[in-house]
Amino acid sequence: MPRQPRLDAPGALHHVMGRGIERTKIFRNRIDRTDFLDRLGELCVAGNLSVYAWALMSNHFHLLVRTGNQLLA
Repeated sequence: MPRQPRLDAPGALHHVMGRGIERTKIFRNRIDRTDFLDRLGELCVAGNLSVYAWALMSNHFHLLVRTGNQLLA
């Protein structure tokens, strides 16, 4: 059974991860990784997300993000 969604508040820090089912690859090549990072970058430019760290492996990824439209000093 999947975990229940966590509550979000603007400015909250989150560890986000995603993985392939049964360890299948989600990034097969450099183009897949670049596409993922481009889409992630679009969210950042739109002001919906700030990314502090990321790790992309062939079958999963980890992100440390802050959500919401916030200005940090």
